Amino acid sequence: MAVSCSLLAGPADADDKFKIFLSMSYIGNDWQAEAANMVKAMAASSTYRDKVDLQVQVAGPNAQRQIQQINAMVQAGAQAIIVYPISPTALNQAVKNACDKGVIVIAYDSIISEPCAYNVHIDQKAWGVKSAEWLVEKLGGKGDVVMVTGVPGTTVDTLRNEGAKEVFAKHPGIRVVAEANGMWSQAVARTELSKILATQSWDKIDGLWMQAGCYTANSMQSEAGIADDKLLPCAGEASNGGRIQMLPVGTEAEGASGTYRPMGAPRWSSGSQNFTGALALRLAVDKLEGKDIPALTDVPQNIVTNETIKLCSEGTWAEMKAGCNVFQPAIIANPGWFASIYSADTPEVGLNAALVGQPEE
Repeated sequence: MAVSCSLLAGPADADDKFKIFLSMSYIGNDWQAEAANMVKAMAASSTYRDKVDLQVQVAGPNAQRQIQQINAMVQAGAQAIIVYPISPTALNQAVKNACDKGVIVIAYDSIISEPCAYNVHIDQKAWGVKSAEWLVEKLGGKGDVVMVTGVPGTTVDTLRNEGAKEVFAKHPGIRVVAEANGMWSQAVARTELSKILATQSWDKIDGLWMQAGCYTANSMQSEAGIADDKLLPCAGEASNGGRIQMLPVGTEAEGASGTYRPMGAPRWSSGSQNFTGALALRLAVDKLEGKDIPALTDVPQNIVTNETIKLCSEGTWAEMKAGCNVFQPAIIANPGWFASIYSADTPEVGLNAALVGQPEE
């Protein structure tokens, strides 16, 4: 599967542009779709459309296929490869071969351990630690917790789980009573929570730690007749639906309905930052133009709690710069859509970039 953004480019000929590939692995969730849209929007922006010929390939959760695609990209004349790696180590030989041929390889969000690769991501273990610490504090150091994890094999999932479990292990009053793999998907989270609830009722659970699925968990509790002020604390993802639920009851949110509404849900919310792929593209161009770039770009986490939640009126880039961090339901119809899209380092991409791959102009 290959998609070229060269048709979106300006008057420069494709032969005069940097030939850059985006190699994606697992794409079965909203985060991956948004991140890919933002990379495409960055390439199509006025800053880069005369510089970049971007082509996109999707390998799926198959390391061997991603290796084959990376090798083919090098043979096709890639000057840089932006990659979401399915594994931190499985791609290393292909990446080393690419580097040896002068190709710049930059991984975003998940990690490539080959030393010649560049990496752009948040501190995923810190995500696990901070989210678990919030939940432990919310529970007063005692309670039964359900964990819903992410895509196995990725460093994101591994490091987040390690961080959270280290925190829980320090508190003997915290018991993890169930653990399931949620694949960073609201739909999968619902399926897995339903299985858990077949043996664990809501009143037997005190808190939730979910890499993705807090919106779904709150919705399922509401559907079960649990009042808004009795919702379980949930530490997890930056889904727009979950953040709308965090808003105080009575907050006016255009288009809110059902469980996609302000509920005062107790939440810790943070994402991997959907703009990291777009930032990786910017860094690739910088390197191709002869500038120095860091081996690791450590992206700050944007943590949102009930105390810091702020509703965007229109979702403009200027509004996000001023501190809003959740979008009106009338603007974002999909509650599973991830709201962590703002960075001062990527002014070319905002709401429309994440939604439809259209840059800020």
